[in-house]
Amino acid sequence: MAGEMMKMNKDEDKTSEFRSGVTKGVSVLRGDPRKAIIKLSGPMIVAMLLFAVYNLVDAIWVAGLGSDALAAVGFITPVYMILVGIGNGLGAGVTSAVSRRIGAKDKFGADSTALHGVLISVILSLIVTVPLFLLVEPLVIMMGAGSAAGLAAEYGQIIFTGTIFILFTNVGYAILRAEGDTKRTMYAMGASAVLNMILDPILIYSAGMGIGGAAWATVISVASVSAILIYWLLIRKDTYVSISMAKFSPDRKVVGDIFRVGLPAGLEFLLMSVVIVIINAILVLVSGVDAVAVYTAGWRVVMFAIIPMIAIGTSTVAVTGALFGGRRYNELPALHNFSTGIGITIAIGISLITWVFAPWIAMIYTYTGESAHLAPAIVAFLQTMCFFYPFVSPGVMSSSLFQGTGRGLDSLIMSLLRNLVFIAVFAYLLAIVLGWGEPGVWWGIVAGNILGGLVSFTWAHLYVNRLNRCRESRPEPALD
Repeated sequence: MAGEMMKMNKDEDKTSEFRSGVTKGVSVLRGDPRKAIIKLSGPMIVAMLLFAVYNLVDAIWVAGLGSDALAAVGFITPVYMILVGIGNGLGAGVTSAVSRRIGAKDKFGADSTALHGVLISVILSLIVTVPLFLLVEPLVIMMGAGSAAGLAAEYGQIIFTGTIFILFTNVGYAILRAEGDTKRTMYAMGASAVLNMILDPILIYSAGMGIGGAAWATVISVASVSAILIYWLLIRKDTYVSISMAKFSPDRKVVGDIFRVGLPAGLEFLLMSVVIVIINAILVLVSGVDAVAVYTAGWRVVMFAIIPMIAIGTSTVAVTGALFGGRRYNELPALHNFSTGIGITIAIGISLITWVFAPWIAMIYTYTGESAHLAPAIVAFLQTMCFFYPFVSPGVMSSSLFQGTGRGLDSLIMSLLRNLVFIAVFAYLLAIVLGWGEPGVWWGIVAGNILGGLVSFTWAHLYVNRLNRCRESRPEPALD
């Protein structure tokens, strides 16, 4: 009898939830922010790890075609990163804008903002696809592709035909994250990664398409996930956000709100590439090409290791947006401290694992006779980075807090300080001015990141405290 009563209560809760239009994800967003961070971050970590594994597997399959094919992908990567930066930036802007309206219980505004995001992704893809397709060969020739230019052009032209799918999926993921549905985000991202890994050997080798097969595998997988997202958002319609052209009305304020976070977030992504170029130049100056090889290999490990912090950061944007939209400013300091603390705890664990297993990790990149001499330097780099990881979290979570509150420019300024001012300057001072050479670059990266993380955390802390003081002096009416 008790079991039947419990089942009836659950059914009533689901019916009430359906009638009110509030999904489970939205309920999580509007609930305890600490629980929201934990529930939303787990699926995002899994999804991003799958994507990282896909990138590794993709490179392995392409490497089987020879050095020119692998180099061709390398020459397209910087251009592709620009496209990814646009998509990630637009996604951050949509997540922030939609989640703030969900927090304010403004469903019409959330629907309108989501549709604006989708349309922006389509318009941007129409603007950039043709130039990318036509200019890819001259670009790679200018970059010094040489004998790999033809393969690079073939790969790039196919990849860039999928621009619309790349940008749309970023917006689709952003909408789901904004309403707290990171499980479906995980399913979609995971499906894309797995499908790509399956298609790679089939199209590259079985179908004899070579490097073109690798490109088509990427386009087909992203297009397939786009179809899934369209089904969820436009046909099945069981998401909180509804997308319909019937009630659409262009709104410059909504577009501005999306770009106020999206543009700086996209520039932050591109800033990482600029810093890598600067670090490479310093390394060539003080230690030669081998040092660049060490940095290239080691930094891939670093980017894999910080995935949990980035995943928690993406969830923090949505939860912060919901709190800010609901005027629950007093909960922002606790959220900021909690998300930062989780990130630091995970980072310390990663540091311990990296320190112990650095020699074995280095073997992944030094298993041939030609690269074996790099092993000691890679081990030294990885163990130095153990002091880098704990201070990634304060920077990432503070940037996420600013993005969630719609202050994308603050987030960009923090990234500029952390990367261009602190990391680049410290690397130059330690490696060249003080004469530490290659190790000076590694410790410069660590020192710059520590200072950048502390400045970012302090800045965000002062902002939320000021926000609460303003609210106390000028209380706003509660939302219904």
